[in-house]
Amino acid sequence: MSEPAQEQIDRVLAALADPTRRRMVDLLREGPMRAGDLAAAFEISGPAVSRHLRVLRENALIEEEEAGDDRRLRVYRLRAAPFADLQAWLEEVAAFWTSQLTAFKAHAEGKTRKRKKK
Repeated sequence: MSEPAQEQIDRVLAALADPTRRRMVDLLREGPMRAGDLAAAFEISGPAVSRHLRVLRENALIEEEEAGDDRRLRVYRLRAAPFADLQAWLEEVAAFWTSQLTAFKAHAEGKTRKRKKK
């Protein structure tokens, strides 16, 4: 994996390390939401919600857009690309462990067969 791609995954994982931000992502999986709607789901202050949204936005996990005619209202939605990159990396890790476990199983079964022959 290239260094820029790895850096992006590092940023995604760092952003998702916080349980509040993971919960925000879960809520946004249901569809776009306004900041006020997201804030209502948490027992934290408005500024804290804004900080969490900023981290998600700065790490390209979400995007914001104006909601209708009122420029003060923002709607947040998930961006697919960073999650696709993370999924691809996780699939690479899973493939590595699958091959390692397959090799270990073959090795262990080979030793078992040799012992039975004695």
